[in-house]
Amino acid sequence: MVFQKSLTRELTLTALGVFVVLLAIIVSTQAINLLGRAAEGQIANEAVTALIGFWTLGFFPVLMILTVFVSVLVVLTRSWRDHEMVVWLSSGLSLRDWIWPIMRFALPLAILIAGVTLFVGPWADQRSQDYAEIIKRREEISAISPGVFKESASSTKVYFIENYSGLHSAATNIFMQDMTDGKVSTIFAKHGYISTKPDGERVLVLEDGQRYVGEPGKADYQVGEFKRYTASIGEGQAINGPASNRQSIPTSQLLGSGNPEYKAELAWRLSMPISCIILALLALPLSYYNPRSGHTYNLLFALLAFFVYQNGLTVARNWITQGKTGVWAVAVVHILMLLLALALLKHRNRPQIPFGQSLAQMLGKN
Repeated sequence: MVFQKSLTRELTLTALGVFVVLLAIIVSTQAINLLGRAAEGQIANEAVTALIGFWTLGFFPVLMILTVFVSVLVVLTRSWRDHEMVVWLSSGLSLRDWIWPIMRFALPLAILIAGVTLFVGPWADQRSQDYAEIIKRREEISAISPGVFKESASSTKVYFIENYSGLHSAATNIFMQDMTDGKVSTIFAKHGYISTKPDGERVLVLEDGQRYVGEPGKADYQVGEFKRYTASIGEGQAINGPASNRQSIPTSQLLGSGNPEYKAELAWRLSMPISCIILALLALPLSYYNPRSGHTYNLLFALLAFFVYQNGLTVARNWITQGKTGVWAVAVVHILMLLLALALLKHRNRPQIPFGQSLAQMLGKN
């Protein structure tokens, strides 16, 4: 039908605009956050751009859900405001006839959200952590620069070398100070080079040197000489990436697991495409706008409904994680929002009567 084609076209164009605007706002906010953490040394400077990309992939499902909800709400509100909806309803259409065109727009995006949430998101999350770790170790290695005292990112080590040969990755006259567990370990070595262990860890191997260990302000220093000494370049500290370990677990490992955290994560991932469809349906009755009143209270109600829905899913996920309830709690939230959408849709199909009276008629009360 004509109205279906025009609605789908307008929804698509509106969704593109909404998605670009939301993406620009969110990426800018995250970029400022990551740049601030990079300035504090929590993440490597070179990793900021890649982490923004990985984080955007992980946040893509929520961004698309919000895009679908806002697009349907904006387009249908404009139809009410410009009296187009009145024309269509006067032609014999009901609000139920708008469900399929909206679903034809929302279902492909819900499938895309499901693919990203179940497969691409965990992969991007894991890659972001791996990449941040690799760049962090590279920065530790770059701390060894000839003629320059440089502190490690964790502020526990200070390096200084007099000469460095890039051909053999060897250095001479090396100074290293390690401040761990309240003790200061000072090392002087004549030679040294960087080596890689079988597990991929990069270490600094020192040869022919002395080591002084003790607590600052005390005279009981331990002095020793060594022919060979190995020091880890990576600090082994957790990288403060944008994702948690649970979010990076592949979906195949979450299936059939008895771990409450795994159950909560799986329920959350499955909730993303379902909430996209329900919110698209909920936007249909919430888009009602009375041109005579001139107020846009429907947008406030829609915003409130969105936050209540998302917070309800978050609370249900937290309860599942803590073992207080089962995965059925997430299903209850979806069912309640679906019933609310159907009740509002039935109310908007009736004449303009008070909502309380309309609700009483729905319940079969006179």
